[in-house]
Amino acid sequence: MVDQAVGQSPPVARNSAFYQSLLVGLLSLNFGILFFDRNALNFLMPFVQPELHLNNTEVGLTGSALSFSWALSAVIVGAAADRSGKRKTFLIAATLAFSVCSFLSGLAQSFVMLFAARLLMGAVEGGVMPVSHTMISVAVAPERRGFAMGVAQNFGSNLFGSFIAPVVMVWFATHLNWHSAFYIAGLPGIVSAVLLWFFIDEPKRDAVPAAKRPQLAKHFSGILNSRNMVICVLISILLVSYFVVGLQFVTLYLTKVRRFDPTTMSWLMGTLGISATIGSFAVSGISDRIGRKPVMIVTAFLGVMLPLGAIYYTGSVWVLAAIFFFGWSLTGIFPLFMATVPSESIGQERLATAIALVVGAGEVLGGVLSPAIAGWAADRAGLSIPLWIMFGLCIGAGLLAMGLRETAPAVLKARAG
Repeated sequence: MVDQAVGQSPPVARNSAFYQSLLVGLLSLNFGILFFDRNALNFLMPFVQPELHLNNTEVGLTGSALSFSWALSAVIVGAAADRSGKRKTFLIAATLAFSVCSFLSGLAQSFVMLFAARLLMGAVEGGVMPVSHTMISVAVAPERRGFAMGVAQNFGSNLFGSFIAPVVMVWFATHLNWHSAFYIAGLPGIVSAVLLWFFIDEPKRDAVPAAKRPQLAKHFSGILNSRNMVICVLISILLVSYFVVGLQFVTLYLTKVRRFDPTTMSWLMGTLGISATIGSFAVSGISDRIGRKPVMIVTAFLGVMLPLGAIYYTGSVWVLAAIFFFGWSLTGIFPLFMATVPSESIGQERLATAIALVVGAGEVLGGVLSPAIAGWAADRAGLSIPLWIMFGLCIGAGLLAMGLRETAPAVLKARAG
């Protein structure tokens, strides 16, 4: 397989530095609110599980439902946005819809109702990331692309979804109830949609005429002719699995096996948010300078620290928080394999589809299957099994990353010079 455009950047519009920063900031805020809604159930599960009488398999299936519909939506919306050119419209519609779905999760009175609400939430959220990254690829200068994509995908999502969410949602569930927590989580999306409507421009790109559009099969096969794209798809499957299994089962392991109280658990999980928020610009920014490949290899292997620390470390909770912090830095490479490397390996006319393919494969084969398998295994062999699954997943991702071809513009320029 040959990479068709390694190191070649999509055409970038001449936007001011202010607009580039505004675009990245608002997209980061929007994705953060989205992840606040998506992750809310993970942190509320110690409250939801006993009230709805869920077993561990059903806990896993609620994550699988969202991941399955998220994956389908990512591919369908990504391709539609590429072919129509109306990315802003898709983005705003999805933002309003996922706010409604958070409210529906709060109405759930049974496993079936909760499963359906999560299925619908994934369907409306899935297209947000590929569309957002395509807008950044077109608008932001290539030498800042890794940093910009890292901030857009990871800064807001982890500040709100992984740090603020566990603390705020557990507080509301403790002082009110978990239903009210879901209702409150849906409100910020409406504000975000209004901000996007007024301050973000539609990317300057004409829709592809129908006569010139490639057949759908060729559209996807051309993308998968790239070696980097295949590796990114495989890494996505493994690390989305790591992410989903971690968020769904580490909370239960901490409260049921390690016997931490809900407040301590919420702050330990909040450490993950701090780690990923810093990683959103630190990891991606470092990759702009030293290359995507070495950063992805090293950071993937660091992921073993979290499951091993949760299982074996029995000392100070502050040290455990530090172990969680460094282990979860693995999430800093998500924008690299989901967006940055694809954007530097595939032409701009198919970029949203390429990103959607990476996201979709990760969500279907990782996000759908892994939590269900992990839940089934936990019911039969204990809650430590999902953590051992996490251990194996990040080892596999690090090994795969060794096969990448470097794409960072600064590194390629230095090699050529």
